[in-house]
Amino acid sequence: MAYDLEEQEQIATFKAFWNKYGNLITWVLILALGSFAAYNFWNSHTRKQSVEASALYDELTDAVTAKDNAKSQRIASDIQSKFKRTTYAQMSALAAAKTAFEANDLKTAKTQLQWVLDNGNDEYKSVAQLRLAGVLLDEKNFDGAMKLLNDKFLPQFSADVADRKGDVLVAQNKIVDARAAYLAALAAMGPKHPGSQLVRIKLEAIGGTAPAAPKAAA
Repeated sequence: MAYDLEEQEQIATFKAFWNKYGNLITWVLILALGSFAAYNFWNSHTRKQSVEASALYDELTDAVTAKDNAKSQRIASDIQSKFKRTTYAQMSALAAAKTAFEANDLKTAKTQLQWVLDNGNDEYKSVAQLRLAGVLLDEKNFDGAMKLLNDKFLPQFSADVADRKGDVLVAQNKIVDARAAYLAALAAMGPKHPGSQLVRIKLEAIGGTAPAAPKAAA
């Protein structure tokens, strides 16, 4: 059936438009579809990695519970190499560091904690930094420990940092400074913090006076 004049004009207009913008529209559609496909692939890939990393982390947890340092390090290394971008990699490094520390393998503990400092997010970095300072304290590397503690931390770690500074200062026999650090830790913790009682004990052990604990409500 022949097109009427109006339909022919519409077709002619469309052909002119397509001749001018057709290639551009085609490429925009290709890019959009490609981006959508890439997005779906990335989501699927991320989910798969998370599931696999979770399974390995469960194995690591069992090894940590069994205090099997060698196995813990192998699994943690596997998670870090295969699933570096997942949270499980940071968690595995902290767990492996704990096992190494308990096995008196301080070199490996430091390596795992340094991995978190190099690859983790701000929260995990703060945890690793605090724990690494503790390892350096055990090694009597007081300057190294204090340097870490004076570095940047997230605000929520201020009490733990002050507490650890007190420990380092006591080890250096800088008692006046240690008292100030423990008092700062108590102030940051508040009276209901579960660690406040231990800090009070440490403070009083070096001749400090802790603020009076609030009385329980009647």
